[in-house]
Amino acid sequence: MSELIVNERQKMAGQILDNVSKVIIGKEDVAKLVLTSIIANGHVLLEDVPGTGKTVMAKTFAKSIDAQFSRIQFTPDLLPSDITGINYYNQKTSEFVFRKGPVFSNIVLADEINRATPRTQSALLECMEERQVTVDGVTDTLASPFIVIATQNPIETAGTYQLPEAQLDRFIMKINMGYPKKSEEIDILNRFLKDSPLETINSVCTKEDIIAMQKEAKNVFVHQAIMSYIVDIVNATRSNPSVSIGVSPRGTITMINAARAFAYISGRGYVTPEDIKTLTKYVFAHRLVLRNGFADKDGKEKLIEQIISSVEVPTEEWDR
Repeated sequence: MSELIVNERQKMAGQILDNVSKVIIGKEDVAKLVLTSIIANGHVLLEDVPGTGKTVMAKTFAKSIDAQFSRIQFTPDLLPSDITGINYYNQKTSEFVFRKGPVFSNIVLADEINRATPRTQSALLECMEERQVTVDGVTDTLASPFIVIATQNPIETAGTYQLPEAQLDRFIMKINMGYPKKSEEIDILNRFLKDSPLETINSVCTKEDIIAMQKEAKNVFVHQAIMSYIVDIVNATRSNPSVSIGVSPRGTITMINAARAFAYISGRGYVTPEDIKTLTKYVFAHRLVLRNGFADKDGKEKLIEQIISSVEVPTEEWDR
C-alpha cells in the first residue's frame, strides 16, 4: 500500500470531515486529528474552555458514523455502575439481570470527564484499555469499534479531579480546540441564526466501514528511517533535564498507529516525517511529566516543539 491510493473508504473519511466542517467552522485540523484517532482505534481527549465546540465536535462525528452513540455527563456523584451497568434482581423471573451501562456503545462521549471522582474515571479508563467490562465477576466484551471522545475544561479547579498522567496515557491524543478567528466566528453566527447545522447532516459511513478503515490503515508503510526518527524524539524526551518522566514505549507504538492513520486519511500509503512533526505535540505532550519549576500551562507543548527542532529529520524515499 505504498503507492498513492484513494479507495472508496478513504473517500468516506473525506466525507466525514466534510460533515464536520458543515457544523464546526475553522477547525479542519482538529477534525482531522480526531478522525485520525478513530481510524487508529484510539481514544481522544478534547480540552479547552467552555463553548469552543468540544461537545458539538464529538456529536458531529457520532452522527456522521451510523453506529451506536451514548453520552455520559460526568458529575461528582456519578458512580462506576452508572457507566458500566449494574445487576438488578428481577422479581418476575427471580433472577439477577445485567442492565448494560452507556459504555456499551461504539462511540462514547465522556463529557467533562474531570468532574467525576477518580474511582469513576478509573472505571471508564479501564474499559478504554481492556475494551471489556467486568461486573460481579462476569466479563462482557465491548462492541467494536469502541471509541471514547472525552472532554474537559482546563481552567476550573473547584469540583474537578485532574486526570493522573498514567490515565492520560490511555488517550491517543490530547487536543486543544482554540478560539475561532473573527471571520470564522461571523460565519458561525450566520450558520446558527436559524437552526443548528448538526440537525441537517446525515451519516456517511457505517461502523463496519470504520472497522475496515482501521484494518486498511495498518497496511500503511512505515520506513525504518521514520521509526528511527520517532525513537530519537522519544529518547530526547527521556534525556531532557526538564522532564521527570518521558514518553513510554506505549507512546512510541501509539505514534506509529496514529501516523499510519493520518497518512491513510491523507490519501497516502506511506508515512512521512511531516506526519510525525504534525502529530508529535498531540500524541506525546500529555504523556510527559515535567520536573518542578517547568510545569507552566504550555510547558509540555513548547518543550515538544524544541525537541522536534533539535532532532535531525531523515531524508529518504518514504514510499519504499
